[in-house]
Parts: sequence; structure tokens; C-alpha cells
Amino acid sequence: MRLVVQNDKSSPNGASVRRRRREPGHFRVRAAIAALAAAAIASGCTPVADPGAPGGSHGAGTARSTPSRQPLKAPPPAATPDPHAKKFRSGRSALAARAAAARRWGLARIPLTPPPPPATKPKITTREGFEVDGHEELGLPPVFTTIPTRQRVVFLTIDDGAEKDPAFLRMMSDLQVPYTAFLSNYLIKDDYGYFERMQRGGVALNNHTLHHPYLPGLSYRRQQYEICAMQDVIEERYGKRPLLFRPPFGNYNRNSLRAAKSCGVKYVPLWNEEVFVDRWDYREWDRKVRPGDIVLTHFRGRGDWKGTMPDMIRRFLNKVTAEGYAVARLEDYL
Repeated sequence: MRLVVQNDKSSPNGASVRRRRREPGHFRVRAAIAALAAAAIASGCTPVADPGAPGGSHGAGTARSTPSRQPLKAPPPAATPDPHAKKFRSGRSALAARAAAARRWGLARIPLTPPPPPATKPKITTREGFEVDGHEELGLPPVFTTIPTRQRVVFLTIDDGAEKDPAFLRMMSDLQVPYTAFLSNYLIKDDYGYFERMQRGGVALNNHTLHHPYLPGLSYRRQQYEICAMQDVIEERYGKRPLLFRPPFGNYNRNSLRAAKSCGVKYVPLWNEEVFVDRWDYREWDRKVRPGDIVLTHFRGRGDWKGTMPDMIRRFLNKVTAEGYAVARLEDYL
């Protein structure tokens, strides 16, 4: 809003003329002008200087700022979150948690993190010397002891289900170490819930027969019953029919693989090393762990071993970690 004020005039000869006596209405005009100026200030308009006031000028006045209204400043732009910094903090937090878990369970080193599962699964074939007559012609499940991979990973598998140690479940959950279980019904039926908790932690539950017999000593029909009935138990109790089967003691014949195939089995993984509380056993003559090796152990405790399952896991992890191996999930490579 602009206020326009009429200036007083001077005589043509430059002499000042005596101001006319102010008429009564003049005061009302000045009051109205003052009211308009106050309204302009209140409304945020910039007032124009009164030429009759000190510092005023003739004609259009010079704008003066209103001390009570400071110019508004835009807030500074919000900082854009750095996704790399967030990922770095998350990685450091995860490493700190794993380090704390390693200390809590008495490990010499923090277990290594496995690489992502391969986008293209390796081709699984039967190990030479482990075939049966007509293996390929009949399309029988492959029997193998290692996964063909160059990644420095090994696979932990645990058989039977006799020992049900809650500390073992806590340890594996804390350390985030994957493993695969092969179960026999006669050993797990007194506590199906223990293995249900295991399954909720991401562990795959697979077939190790109903009663853990020596399969080559049984007829085809009897072997089929041992394998297929265990498939039914796992499906009924845990909601999924297994694709993996491990014969008890690692012993099988042609009928074993035929029966396994008839029950929906796709793979028969054996092992290259076996770990106990107090030792390692090796299939290979040079007693070395290799990339892709499958490692066997059992659900056993002090009743069978010189220690507990956490003691066995400690021995297993200390060795493979020291040799630069991570523990991966077997099913991710099949």
C-alpha cells in the first residue's frame, strides 16, 4: 500500500508564504492519514516516508523497513540420507553382534559369513565309485559327498535326533550358522516340538528312515516302507515332504535308491568329513577339508560323547574358520 501526501507550495518568487490557518477539517484529514498508515504497517505494506516528517523528502517517499517484521528465511534443505552410511552402520552392528556371540560361546574366532547362494545351481552328479547298476538309466537320485563349487564353504549336516539340547538351539541361533538335519522317527517322536523350533529357525528337516536300519539287509518293500513312512511323518509334523534322504550308516544298494526315488527323494547326500567332540574323521587320504565338503555330525551329548553338542560345534567352527571356510546352507546349492 502506498500513501500519497500532497506537498505545501512556495510562491513563484521563492519567498515562503505564510501557512494558511488550518481549517477545522484539516485535523480530521491528518488523523485519517495516520490511521491509514497504522493500518498499512499492521497489514505488512511498506509505508512511504511522510515529507513533512524529519528525514522525509518531497514527492514519493523512500521506503523504510518495519523493525517489528523481520524478513522470513526458508528453512535449510533436509539432509538426504546416505544409503551407504546406513548400510555401513548396519554391517558394523551385525559384525558386533556376531563378535559378541562368538565370545559368549567360547569360539576362537568370529565365524565367517557365507557368500550369497549361487544364481545358477551347480550340477550334482553321483560321485565316482558310489554308483549302483543302472544308476543313470533308471534316473536314480545322485549320491555325493561334496558340492562342486570354488567358494570356500562347507556344509554342516546333523543326523538322527537323539540329543535335544536347548543350548545347542540357542548357540546356532546366536551364531547364525546354517545346518541341515536328517531325522529318524524313533528318536524324535518323544519331542517333535524340539525340531519344530529348529525348523522355525530356518533349518531344513530331512529323511533318515523311521528306525535307522541297515538298509542293504532289507527287501525292496521293507526299505520303501522305512523311507516313505518317514516322508509321511515329516510332512504330517512339519508340513513339507523332504527332497533329501541319507541312508543310515551311509549304506545303501540299488533297491535303496529305487525306493527313495519312489518316495519323492531327489538327492542322497553323504559326507566327506565327520566331526565329534574330541576329533575329526576324514574320507580322503590327505585328511584335508576342501571347498564344498559336506560335514557329518550327530545329535549326541554326554551320554555318548566326552562333551555336549555346543562343545562339538565349537570344535567344528574353530577348525573351519581358522582354515578360511564359511558354513553355507546345503539346500541353497541344490
